[in-house]
Amino acid sequence: MRKIGLIGGMSFESSLVYYKLINEMVRERLGALHSAELLLHSVDFQTIVDMQKTGRWDDAGAHLAGVARGLESAGAACTLICTNTMHIVADAVEAATAIPLINIIDETAAAIRGAGLKRPLLLATRYTMEHGFYTDRMATHGLDVVVPEADDRTLVHDIIFNELCAGKVLDSSRDALFGVIERATARGADGIILGCTEICLILDPEHLPLPGFDSTRIHAEAAVNFALGVDAEGKS
Repeated sequence: MRKIGLIGGMSFESSLVYYKLINEMVRERLGALHSAELLLHSVDFQTIVDMQKTGRWDDAGAHLAGVARGLESAGAACTLICTNTMHIVADAVEAATAIPLINIIDETAAAIRGAGLKRPLLLATRYTMEHGFYTDRMATHGLDVVVPEADDRTLVHDIIFNELCAGKVLDSSRDALFGVIERATARGADGIILGCTEICLILDPEHLPLPGFDSTRIHAEAAVNFALGVDAEGKS
């Protein structure tokens, strides 16, 4: 089993989900009391948020690159940035080490293409929805991502940062997100990307009006496949 390196803490609420999912998947596949060989470096999220708010993306990239080097030195065979938003600096993190970075955008795109869909709605932070890095990379996979309108982007972003990252899951906010989905469906969306690693805390991809893709689960499964030497078709 190869060792997984997790760059977490952004927020720790979703890092808990990563840890649980990865270990559950390993136990399910290997049986008995098997669990994952992994390293988790959980950063101080406020430090990262301050960089986000002031547009200091180069500083954020350098910070996470240093974390990745530390995980590599400690024996990690791959790294994961356990947040969609901070894939804005994925290139800097990937370039910092000799081990592969498992990219959440690529893995989610593969799942959407595998389902035969073309125009998924992106529910994510404002940075992910507006900075272009996510939609541009999805476009390289042949996907035309639907981004919510301005008011809905504000709504989704505020739910993520003011509630989910603080451990608050409100029924009223779930209802509001269903409204966002309804409006995007009218614009031609054919699927839903849970494009923030906290959104799985409030939306169940199995109970949505369109096919849902939980980027957290997809990313975690890709890490387990790597750790166990399994390819995309399930072959060892």
